[in-house]
Amino acid sequence: MKPDDPLLRILVCPLDKGPLILDEPGSALYNPRLRRRYPVIDGIPQLLPGSGEPASDEELAALSTLPAAH
Repeated sequence: MKPDDPLLRILVCPLDKGPLILDEPGSALYNPRLRRRYPVIDGIPQLLPGSGEPASDEELAALSTLPAAH
């Protein structure tokens, strides 16, 4: 998944329905409000509630310089 992918405008967190942030390599979407990470596998975001994992403090700190997907 790339930062200019039009899907990023409509994708939201399955839990709080808020915007997500794409990481630099495009391998995960993050919800900083719930501190959750959703993997992107073969370009397909895995946005089922059970597919989210806790995000580390380091991952979230690195995202502070990236724009939100919305």
